[in-house]
Amino acid sequence: MREQELIEREAVAHKAPAPRHSTANEKLNTEQGHWLLAKMGKKVLRPGGKELTLQLMGKLAINPQDDVVEFAPGLGYTAGITLAKKPRSYTGVELNEEAAGILRRKINGPKQRIVIGNACCAPLETATADKLYAEAMLTMQADHRKAEIMGEAHRILRPGGLYGIHEIALVPDDMPDEGKKKIQGELARTIKVNARPLTRSEWTHMLEAAGFEVQSVMTNPMHLLETRRLIDDEGFFRFLKIGFNILTHPKACRRILEMRKVFRRYDKSMEAIAIVARKK
Repeated sequence: MREQELIEREAVAHKAPAPRHSTANEKLNTEQGHWLLAKMGKKVLRPGGKELTLQLMGKLAINPQDDVVEFAPGLGYTAGITLAKKPRSYTGVELNEEAAGILRRKINGPKQRIVIGNACCAPLETATADKLYAEAMLTMQADHRKAEIMGEAHRILRPGGLYGIHEIALVPDDMPDEGKKKIQGELARTIKVNARPLTRSEWTHMLEAAGFEVQSVMTNPMHLLETRRLIDDEGFFRFLKIGFNILTHPKACRRILEMRKVFRRYDKSMEAIAIVARKK
């Protein structure tokens, strides 16, 4: 199986089954935004792009003495960065069994494994990891589930271990609830995910409540669909390929332009955020 098959299978796994009479247009209209972009050829699907991912990995400082866990490795982009650091061990916790099977074809070295499990109750022993990270997953969870996943990260990490997240943050910190609900509603409508981003202080307070001490906070503009970010993330020639794919799929093009319109509308109210916290 090839990477495109993983994209297709994970897209199916993360949405409700479509009715038998569903047309291609209906499927595109209900496709989650990140999988739609993946089908167009985009590999970097993190809010702050490759730049913020690399900053996060730099702060985690993974080394050959580390046992590393990643929640929801997705297409394995960040896993590749991790494995280049040659950690003592790597474990990816993936919810979808078929996706995990495909990832195992790419991540199959000594002490490298993909296990089936939910990040809120991972099948891993307590205090067995030095570094644990996840990207672009907590934003899509209800607040109580965010807390559960952070608690699970705390359980799995050894004392002093580092936990890294890469998500969407709302700005400013004192944004009224009405403004938060408006942005959440717009995101849900356009990217077809029940996104619930928090403010920077809300993210840090939630981590602290889970037993972590925040070490580093990094931000980047939410420019996922801007030309400069696309080139930086994907490279010039892949950018051209993605552009060609979008232009030759009119229905996908309309969806993606609508997503970019929402991102631009709330450019001053959203940012990508990466946080590294230490288990007390």
